[in-house]
Amino acid sequence: MIEVIIKLLVIMLISYLIGSIPTGYLIVKKLKNIDIRQVGSGSTGATNVKRILGTKWFFTVMLLDALKGVIPVLIACHWFDFYNIKGLSPVIAGLMVIIGHSKSIFLGFTGGKSVATGVGTILALCWPVGLIVALVWGIITYLSKYVSLGSVIAVSMTPILMNVFDQNVFYICYAAIGAVYVIIMHKDNIKRLIEGKENKVRK
Repeated sequence: MIEVIIKLLVIMLISYLIGSIPTGYLIVKKLKNIDIRQVGSGSTGATNVKRILGTKWFFTVMLLDALKGVIPVLIACHWFDFYNIKGLSPVIAGLMVIIGHSKSIFLGFTGGKSVATGVGTILALCWPVGLIVALVWGIITYLSKYVSLGSVIAVSMTPILMNVFDQNVFYICYAAIGAVYVIIMHKDNIKRLIEGKENKVRK
């Protein structure tokens, strides 16, 4: 019992710390000596990075943030399952990593909105669902020119897709909780979308 609790706590800590690595902040600070939190939306995510460094770094940060989501979940998948309940430990890892990304201990509990990192966790749990979500995000973002719209719609589909692909109940619940969390993180964007004041990713 004690060993199980220790392993669970270690997975939670590792996942949170990996999620907390402020990729966008570090890259912008290194290349421009700017605190990205003082620019644009104040987020450390890829969209805000694009405002400062351009498209190349937008995709670089997005991929790195997605990788932050993949790694902890895979560690949890291969290390142990909590009380032999299949799927519980990677879900716990996923929750901790997206919290870490948006509430980074290294940035005074600020950060990004956990979209790319969240999609990374979904890729690790069920790669077909992760790929579909990423594709939906790309299509909607490209057509609408709103990253936030693509993000909200794409993450909203994850619990449905997890169910369609007949995934573990814990994965479905995680997808639903993660979707709600990401949508809450986008509440200001949603308000601006409704008011027609949201910034477009390109003209």
